[in-house]
Amino acid sequence: MISTKHALEKGGGKKFRIILADDSSLIRDRIKDILNNLDNVEIIGEAINGVEALELIEDKKPDLMLLDIRMPEMNGIEVLKKIKEKKIDIITCMLTGCPRAQYGARCFAEGADYFFEKDYDIEHLLKVISSLAIDQIEV
Repeated sequence: MISTKHALEKGGGKKFRIILADDSSLIRDRIKDILNNLDNVEIIGEAINGVEALELIEDKKPDLMLLDIRMPEMNGIEVLKKIKEKKIDIITCMLTGCPRAQYGARCFAEGADYFFEKDYDIEHLLKVISSLAIDQIEV
């Protein structure tokens, strides 16, 4: 498990803050439905393209970014590069509907913390986010 500087106050009601960027409303809704079942997680913004995603990150300062690789205007890998160039302290979880090994390798090479396939890894994504949020409460 990676460690982050995003500390949550134990018992203070503060939540692990997430921004979700995916051009598919169906995928966003599916992930929101899953994450809304976690008490210590809050979705603080949604983006339908990479430009919106970057603006939300800079404005809202989330703990974690769920970032689709294939989006209009600026793809997820380009957003990831910008996050790393600007040294934004955020956990990055890349999402794809295209299960190709080179996407995962490229995302990790660019500095992604996690990589998930939308069709197969949603339950694993939930477990990772739940674990990250709990870890932050115990900091």
